[in-house]
Amino acid sequence: MEVSEGSCRLGLWYVNVTWEDTVVHRIRFQRTGIPGPVPDPITRYLAGRTTTLEPMISLLPERPDTYGHIYQAVLAIPYGSVRTYGEVAKQAGTNPRTVGLAMSRNSTPLIIPCHRVVASNGLGGFTPDVWIKKELLRIEADVVKKLMKHDRNFQEFP
Repeated sequence: MEVSEGSCRLGLWYVNVTWEDTVVHRIRFQRTGIPGPVPDPITRYLAGRTTTLEPMISLLPERPDTYGHIYQAVLAIPYGSVRTYGEVAKQAGTNPRTVGLAMSRNSTPLIIPCHRVVASNGLGGFTPDVWIKKELLRIEADVVKKLMKHDRNFQEFP
């Protein structure tokens, strides 16, 4: 397979994606875009049209180290939910500071939904701008409200 890259928008930001088949290698939020397409599950997710990014995956959870365990724990956070750094740390067998470091080094945000990890006393950080974290959480909250309003219990909808 050939490595592809492209961009889509999230507010004033570009979501630059590098991927190969169903494996996402990198997602970066930047002020300038990269010409080319983005996998459909990512554009649908950002538009609030799906609750899953399948079949897209990240290889980060396969790491055999503490970060791999952290990424597995974050990947398990349900759509529309949040967990604190401490809760993720407990599940991954580490400490909140290490979880924060792993989140800052997450090369595939969205796929490994680090925006769902929050501080015990507030939102916590997000690189390059906390607005992105707020916006991703808002999108998920809006979709959950719509699904609950219509009593829908599925991941894809028109």
